[in-house]
Amino acid sequence: KPELHASMVELGTPICHTSKEVKAALFEQRAHISQLAAERGLQIAAASTHPFSHWLGQEISPYERYYKTVQDHQIIAQRMLIFGMHVHIGIEDRDMAIDCMNVVRYMLPHILALTTSSPFWSGRATGLKSYRSILFEELPRTGLPEEFGSWAAFDRFVKRLINTGCIADGSKIWWDVRPHYAFPTLEFRVPDICTRAEEAVAVASLIQALVAWLCELRKRNMTFRTYRPDLIYENKWRALRHGLDGRMIDFGKEEEVSAKSLVRE
Repeated sequence: KPELHASMVELGTPICHTSKEVKAALFEQRAHISQLAAERGLQIAAASTHPFSHWLGQEISPYERYYKTVQDHQIIAQRMLIFGMHVHIGIEDRDMAIDCMNVVRYMLPHILALTTSSPFWSGRATGLKSYRSILFEELPRTGLPEEFGSWAAFDRFVKRLINTGCIADGSKIWWDVRPHYAFPTLEFRVPDICTRAEEAVAVASLIQALVAWLCELRKRNMTFRTYRPDLIYENKWRALRHGLDGRMIDFGKEEEVSAKSLVRE
């Protein structure tokens, strides 16, 4: 599929019901695109920034939606030579999806720490494990979502943005996790792209397991504690700065621990 920059290639699996199906689809797609590139003397690498390519040398894909994106966001959009991994988890109950989004925000830095793959930008080492995360938040309506009390409350929020000319539709909300406005899914957008396909499958499976667990808790009138976004941002910064090599905050215990131990927990 085309993307904003003509040099990007977007891969998308069909709807999968098991990790085995995800693995089969992703492995097949990555192998196919690698073969097509090899036939042209090129190589493919999965990462969330290109190690040396510069955004100034990139062409915008010749589609109206992408021209409109550049028109609206100017140099910010032109600099978006970044690549993310989006995982959709099907949740038919829209209120359940909202409740899950509220709670799972705490776990987004953990997911990011597992996937960081963008330490380079325009031929330079940035000193960050996920420079993509910094670049993407230059756009509006990115980062952590606020807490919503129901699907109806979220729907009112989206319609207010549409009615005031802020966005054309709900797809222009680019939070780290969002309820997809057209499909009954909760879309996780925080991960960097996993360079190894098997790790991408593992992360997608982990996200599905987290959502299933949170939904099961809610069905039993239980839930996981929610935390203020500014506290979660502290862990997100640590995740994008150090990945799994640093330390994060266990806000339940109010202490600093290794990122690896917090993710494992």
